[in-house]
Amino acid sequence: MANLSNGNDDSNNNGSFLKIPKIKFTKLFINGEFVDSVSGKRFETVDPRTEEVITEIAEATKEDIDIAVKAARQAFDSGPWPRMPGAERAKIMLKWAELIEENIEEIAALDTIDGGKLYSWCKAVDVPEASNLLRYYAGAADKIHGEVFKTSRNLHLYSLMEPVGVVGHIIPWNFPTVMFFTKASPALAAGCTMILKPAEHTPLSALFYAHLAKLAGIPDGVLNVVPGFGSTAGAAIASHMDVDAVSFTGSTETGRKVMMAATMSNLKPVSLELGGKSPVLIFDDADVDKAVDLALFGILHNKGEICVAFSRVYVQEGIYDEFEKKVVEKAKTWVVGDPFDPKVQQGPQTSKAQFEKILSYIELGKKEGATLLSGGKRFGNKGYYIEPTIFSNVKEDMLILQDEIFGPVMVLSKFKSIEEGIEKANSSKYGLASGIVTKNMDIANTVSRSIRAGIVWINCFFAFDVDCPFGGCKMSGFGRDYGLEALHKYLQVKSVATPIYNSPWL
Repeated sequence: MANLSNGNDDSNNNGSFLKIPKIKFTKLFINGEFVDSVSGKRFETVDPRTEEVITEIAEATKEDIDIAVKAARQAFDSGPWPRMPGAERAKIMLKWAELIEENIEEIAALDTIDGGKLYSWCKAVDVPEASNLLRYYAGAADKIHGEVFKTSRNLHLYSLMEPVGVVGHIIPWNFPTVMFFTKASPALAAGCTMILKPAEHTPLSALFYAHLAKLAGIPDGVLNVVPGFGSTAGAAIASHMDVDAVSFTGSTETGRKVMMAATMSNLKPVSLELGGKSPVLIFDDADVDKAVDLALFGILHNKGEICVAFSRVYVQEGIYDEFEKKVVEKAKTWVVGDPFDPKVQQGPQTSKAQFEKILSYIELGKKEGATLLSGGKRFGNKGYYIEPTIFSNVKEDMLILQDEIFGPVMVLSKFKSIEEGIEKANSSKYGLASGIVTKNMDIANTVSRSIRAGIVWINCFFAFDVDCPFGGCKMSGFGRDYGLEALHKYLQVKSVATPIYNSPWL
């Protein structure tokens, strides 16, 4: 395994593989300006590679959310953004996408020091995806229209698709860049204004994006970025009487609180993309080596901090022993270390709290009687690094199989028949993602239609596309991001009726 790099000092970057950019933006972004919080409170954001403080960030509380919502409301009710032709909104969104690409290395570095994400992945995938999302929805901004209805009465009836209004976005810390634009891009295209709260662990790139939005020409008040904590800033957004809709990605527990707050305030519509405990079913006819690579990437990608991770791996009994041997061997070669190192495959967990939670679940798995095949410990003595961990002999009622651990912990189990595999896959309270590994299309078709999940990947993992809707069912939430379905959740239908007199036809 790779040695850890412990340097993150902005002046000399001791031992770092890349020069760390200076932190430029640490204040709230409200009504087109960077401002201190009303309370003057600030909180620390920590580099998970070193456990050292990067900088202090202005902390939004209820008073700041009130100011941000007022700015967004003014921008929606009286400002140019919702009244602009869609093609004009598109031009500004396209300019923003260009500015992101011009600053790709700096942004990628911010997500790496703030969240422990692989710099190479951020630069090659996450930040380009931000531009892709802006361009996709910019292309839809001038194609929003209603319908004209053929009626049975003397009426001219038609519908309008109008922006829902002021939107509150609450995003998680595991994909700070992608989630920012998954939420903001369709809402902007629709003509909405918004308040976006990044996770308290990863606020740096969100504030940088706010700066670029200003440069691109997004009018003041349209985009407000308010770092803070869920219990204060997030709760204030969800319960605000002047927020017209909320989109939340995060834990099921917090999603329930968001939904309750929305219900108890102004009955605002809510979109929830919540937790997951995604199964992958590997059948006897699978190429074992390819299945091992797929399953391992499915749980270790982004150090397991991913809602769609293949955290439940079910292998058909005919190839189980071979699979178990090979996946353990492969896991032991997985390279853990400084995420700026291009050879590293897994960086540190995002925060101390998440680091400790994962280790506690590993200890729980041992106590529950599961067999620890590999890993199970902290890696190194500095930073929030955890060894790739694999458990076998896992029973369906064990918490390590039922709960979302959100870390590099794979649980292995075997199944006999297709029916048993489907039953086990559906035994979770979650229904976000799932996987199937087989060469038999009959099996693939049967199983993909039988698993209750928002997306099913056949012989692949993390196969997202901006045009393909994504979301969950059961306790993984409801509503869809990506695709035109995401655009439509920021629009509402208004029907208009006009009497027709003396018309030769209806």
